[in-house]
Amino acid sequence: MSRMDGVLRGVLAGAAGTAVLNAVTYADMSVRGRPSSELPSKMVDRFAEQLHAPKPGANRRQGLGALLGYADGFGTGALFGMLRPRMRGVPWYVAAAALAAFTMTASEGTATAMKQTDPAQWSAADWLADIVPRLMYGAVTVCAFDLLAQSV
Repeated sequence: MSRMDGVLRGVLAGAAGTAVLNAVTYADMSVRGRPSSELPSKMVDRFAEQLHAPKPGANRRQGLGALLGYADGFGTGALFGMLRPRMRGVPWYVAAAALAAFTMTASEGTATAMKQTDPAQWSAADWLADIVPRLMYGAVTVCAFDLLAQSV
């Protein structure tokens, strides 16, 4: 498999993982009646500030925040697509947990470094609301990639 094939398969796998992450998140919101996270919109504001761009309006901020999530999921899938062919001996569930940890560290770590969240203040429910969808993202992304790689 060429590197570009791995990247393209990774993006597709990341898209599948992102769809499942969103579905799990929306299901949690529906079951518990919790609101959507304000963090993506806060990150858009922070990025706009750092780029010396005007602060977007509420609707644009919400849309851009969602697009950040897609960029995270698809981009992580692309990176995974470059790495997975070199780690075929790693069981899917180990790769899935590592991928979930990577995405959580990348997104929440960035938000923490930018002082937009403080995981030390999160409740157990907050942690679960973040970890469970990311584990599902990891599992679906790894399995989708592996299935796509078999179709060569």
